[in-house]
Amino acid sequence: MNPLILSLVMMMMILGTLLVMTSSHWFMIWVGFEMNMLAIIPLLTKTHNPRSTEAATKYFLTQATASMLLLVAAIINLMYSGHWTTMKLINPTASILMTMALTMKLGLSPFHFWVPEVTQGISLTSGLILLTWQKLAPLSILYTTMPFTNTNILMMMALASIAIGGWGGLNQTQLRKIMAYSSIAHMGWMISILTYNPTMTLLNLYLYIPMTTTVFMLLMMNLTTTMKSLSLVSNKSPLTTILILIMMLSLGGLPPLTGFLPKWLIVQEMMKNNSIIMPTVMTLLALLSLYFYMRITYTTSLTMFPTTNNTKIKWQFQNLQKNMYLPPLIIISTLMLPLSPIMMMLD
Repeated sequence: MNPLILSLVMMMMILGTLLVMTSSHWFMIWVGFEMNMLAIIPLLTKTHNPRSTEAATKYFLTQATASMLLLVAAIINLMYSGHWTTMKLINPTASILMTMALTMKLGLSPFHFWVPEVTQGISLTSGLILLTWQKLAPLSILYTTMPFTNTNILMMMALASIAIGGWGGLNQTQLRKIMAYSSIAHMGWMISILTYNPTMTLLNLYLYIPMTTTVFMLLMMNLTTTMKSLSLVSNKSPLTTILILIMMLSLGGLPPLTGFLPKWLIVQEMMKNNSIIMPTVMTLLALLSLYFYMRITYTTSLTMFPTTNNTKIKWQFQNLQKNMYLPPLIIISTLMLPLSPIMMMLD
């Protein structure tokens, strides 16, 4: 892609998200979502093949439907309240439609079907943008309108997302699909605590983004998209493989890695609010996600390669100058839980 066009598209995508996050007017929020959606379509079709075109079409149809529902909800709310502001979402029908629109944009269950398909059809760079940056705008609106949303619907969607995120990834060998199902599960955890403590949702998001970014950057360094190619990377660069596997275990929430911190705090917060069954079920369902991460670890590092290794092993990163953000991201994504007490002592 032409660098000028790429910079224009990226700027439009960032401006669209910032417009959504800073607006209090439903029409301007809708405009921001449309800017963001139209800007990311060229990024999804950056690699010219039928799979990326199909993925971009699926993404466009889903996001256009969600935008339509959002505008309908805003108009219904306008008819009842006479206001376009986000803090006046008083009509129950408008509230439910708005929740459906935003969860469809996020990829929460039962509107999750597009996430694995779209992620699988696009490049790793586009997949990283889709699973991190594109979550900011809908989550910011859910965070703002949280007092007016239907709590029961959100909790059911969150529980279903954690379950789908675990079950869906069990039978996958494609790393992009595994990351997509991981994203669905993480969104479920974020939404589940939104009604109890919205700040905890932000903490989960702040930790999810660097963890996902680190995994994608490591995969991009080695052009790895399947479990088979990941097992071959260990022959060439064992250090990279070890880091990818540690990062995936962190995403699964294995203590004492960073991914365990938000799950621990969310369960603790729910228990404080006398919710016992919900966190218990969520924790049991999280074991499904951890299982398929453990299976990747086993198949890629603990099984012996069938032939003699004749390749030169590299114990150093190639082109580390181009990835200067990688070391701090790895530290944040793995050691945040052990470092938390030290940081509190320093304060």
